[in-house]
Amino acid sequence: MNPSDVAAYLKDNPDFFENYADVVADVMIPHPHGGRAISISERQILTLRDRAKQLEAKLGELIQFGEENDAISEKVHRLTLAMIATRDLPAMLHAAAYNLREDFAVPHVALRLWHPGAAAAAPESAASEATRTFAAGLLHPHCGPLAMADTAGLFGEAAPLIKSWAYVALRGKETFGLLVLASEDAQRFYPEMGTLYLTRIGEVAAACLLRYLEPA
Repeated sequence: MNPSDVAAYLKDNPDFFENYADVVADVMIPHPHGGRAISISERQILTLRDRAKQLEAKLGELIQFGEENDAISEKVHRLTLAMIATRDLPAMLHAAAYNLREDFAVPHVALRLWHPGAAAAAPESAASEATRTFAAGLLHPHCGPLAMADTAGLFGEAAPLIKSWAYVALRGKETFGLLVLASEDAQRFYPEMGTLYLTRIGEVAAACLLRYLEPA
């Protein structure tokens, strides 16, 4: 009889522990952390304690993630309110850039727009054909260590120090802009990071921009 046969037998015959309680009490097994031998019941208690510690640690992680998500959600909410409260396109662009820098601690923010309505109100945000093509191909926000298209020069002298980039396409019926975020911190925007909140920021920013770019 091999160990798997013993294990299978005990699972199929739970009354064994009642019928042979004295045997179970006399069986001694090694302590999981070394040292003296202990009974099966003591070993079971230690196992339950270890599992409880693992569950406690997992719960702590979930609580931490929840608190972090709550904090980010609150920042997105403040950003949304700030953009909605503006009365013209320049004010909206300023509100978006200001809140991303101050509330989200993103040191470098740029908006590129190629909607016809932005030509007069925000001429400095014009985009190249390479940027337009790149943005049109984004199905989700793109994060990574490299500048994409021809955006490396957007932040002037700071460009050589930038180690991470995030790109969010702005869309209505079609793509009309690109939100560019950058940081000197290599871990600020990395390829494996979640992009749910970046997506939401892009959707809200696009909706607010279209109020001025396509007035009713």
